[in-house]
Amino acid sequence: MEIAMALYLTEDDVRQVLDMPLAIAAVEDAHRALSEGRAQDLPRQRTRTPKLALHLLQASYTDQAGASVTGFKAYTSSRSGNRFLVHLYDGVTGALLAMITADRLGMMRTGAASGVASRWLANPHAHELALFGTGWQAEGHLAAQLTVLPIAKVSVIGRNAEKRDAFVKRMRQRFPDRLFVSVAPEEAASAVATANVVGTITTSSSPVLETAWVSPGTHINAAGSNALIRRELSEDLIRKASPVVVDTVETALAEAGDLLPLLEKGRLLPRQLIELGDVITRRVPVTFNPDGMSVFESQGLGVQDLAVALNVLARAREQGLGTELPIAFAADAAMR
Repeated sequence: MEIAMALYLTEDDVRQVLDMPLAIAAVEDAHRALSEGRAQDLPRQRTRTPKLALHLLQASYTDQAGASVTGFKAYTSSRSGNRFLVHLYDGVTGALLAMITADRLGMMRTGAASGVASRWLANPHAHELALFGTGWQAEGHLAAQLTVLPIAKVSVIGRNAEKRDAFVKRMRQRFPDRLFVSVAPEEAASAVATANVVGTITTSSSPVLETAWVSPGTHINAAGSNALIRRELSEDLIRKASPVVVDTVETALAEAGDLLPLLEKGRLLPRQLIELGDVITRRVPVTFNPDGMSVFESQGLGVQDLAVALNVLARAREQGLGTELPIAFAADAAMR
């Protein structure tokens, strides 16, 4: 009987094997799997102490080759920071396959989700991106857009001039063939007006993007509002957008801060929300509308983490990375 050991992968291990094309391919198949019935996903659960919150995302996933896994990502958030860990189990035997530190993995899969949405919803010839946000997650969001679209110019919009300029400097070094412009919030309207794609990945509690700024044919990826207290898009913008695409309807109804006020008022109905997986599988036919405006509301799913983690683990084993844990199991189809 073939015996394999569970692996522990560090952030450095993940960094060596995970790139954006791999993340995008994995996340796209995760959403396709949801639409085809190869995956299940549960909305995020949270428990709290007076000074800390524990967030849990769990799912099951079978890839196109038949490898089956289940597991969860757990992360804590407190004033000292966030700590992320994916637990990956064999979907047949239940044996532990890996424990993977998941700060970078989560950042990459979050960006990849918006990249997948742009691939299916945006103008395929989009050449200009307006990006609200200058943090860690914004880096993944940007890399994904540059992977799927022929973006030549990026306007980076942020409230803190020092952080904004530092972000632009780093991205110019990382992507020297693109034009990056640092934009103050008061100049955002003109930057958005010429953009084909807009990304919002902030922690704002009030909308950063207004309808009047957006030109026809624009696609918007909103990735920062995963709680009622967070808002990035105006209610009017959501009402005028078509389609409004989400990770899953169940998750959107639980935590999409941009959508919940409209849903509560009856100005947006759950049946109007389209799941990204159904766009990919063509269960819901969606085509680019040069006269309209599309929105993808990204909350983040456990199945995205599992799909990326499964691919990361395969590459790590190929390259001999990771530390074996004292937990052995009989290997089966999930790892062959």
